[in-house]
Amino acid sequence: MKKLVGLGLIAIALLACNKAPVYNSSYQFNGNTWQQKIKPSFTVTIPDTVNAYDFTLTIRTTTDYKYNNLWIYLTSKTPFKQVIREPYEIKTTYPSGEWIGTKSGSIVEHQLIFQRRKLPQAGKYTFIIEQGVVQKALDEVIDLTFDVSKSEK
Repeated sequence: MKKLVGLGLIAIALLACNKAPVYNSSYQFNGNTWQQKIKPSFTVTIPDTVNAYDFTLTIRTTTDYKYNNLWIYLTSKTPFKQVIREPYEIKTTYPSGEWIGTKSGSIVEHQLIFQRRKLPQAGKYTFIIEQGVVQKALDEVIDLTFDVSKSEK
């Protein structure tokens, strides 16, 4: 099932844009619950320091997700083992209760996008995503996808 969902997401990503991804991978949460101890990790090989890259983190929740935001920590490890850990808030609803993001049926897609980033070193980068909410288990989170593609010039 996880492979089928991952292949479907990759196909959608390829059809949705003309640029070929450098990396695309998904992690599906068991029972639509993101436990604090679960920290999906993505290792991406960046081939050069000349090109700029777009990084997109997509988190899908159900419409039963009960919070107006989702806090995450993004840990980045460089090829030379430097580690940077940063918090990010992803708004999920407007004050009116209307969903922010793309809603399709009972699924809502939220994105955190970093465009035109040049990295200081070529090589393998590891990105670790942690949920930063107070609860040990965050319900109604389906999956997350990490995508890296070359920026269009």
